[in-house]
Amino acid sequence: MQNQLATLLCLAALVFFSQQSQAEKTYIYKEADGTVWFSNVKPSAQDSTRYKLIQVKGRQTATRSCLGMNDSKLAARARLYQDDIAKYSNEFRVDSKLIMAVIRNESCFDKAAVSSAGAEGLMQLMPATAESLGVKNSFSSRQNIRGGTQYLSELIKKYQNNITLALAAYNAGPGAVAKYDGVPPYPETEKYIERVMKSYRDYLREYLVADAGE
Repeated sequence: MQNQLATLLCLAALVFFSQQSQAEKTYIYKEADGTVWFSNVKPSAQDSTRYKLIQVKGRQTATRSCLGMNDSKLAARARLYQDDIAKYSNEFRVDSKLIMAVIRNESCFDKAAVSSAGAEGLMQLMPATAESLGVKNSFSSRQNIRGGTQYLSELIKKYQNNITLALAAYNAGPGAVAKYDGVPPYPETEKYIERVMKSYRDYLREYLVADAGE
């Protein structure tokens, strides 16, 4: 009976992970120095000269938060956090549109989002980063937005208002930016910056149109 039960459990697990991997994928790769990175972008043949693909598994849970979302649904979610975004935008002197662009691409405004790497909440804070920022509960939208905005503010100051480098460090870590003396050549980071900057421009455009209409 125990053997039969074990067999059934194994089969159930295989079906679950098979379905998960077909729906969403994360590419896990390693650099020559042993650094491990997670990406939802499949490494190209050219990328293989820089690092080795070591595993493919279910994609970041945070990405699932964006499934089925459209602009109106995202806007409805974003409105839930407008007050906190405005509050910490003013406190840490970070453009509220940039904060929204980061949240949109990190979690699609889902405060319960968790990545396969362990990042949590709206602005996808890693536990160690959250702790260093005094965030005790990353799933508290207010704490997460405060901590994420503070961290983004520190990075913007560190890189002398270079938003591209700040976003690169937010995604890949300041160590990676220092290592490559600029944006690290990681597909995930390059795509991340591109997506966030597009969202930022979209939010700026919406603001200008709304302002002109008043």
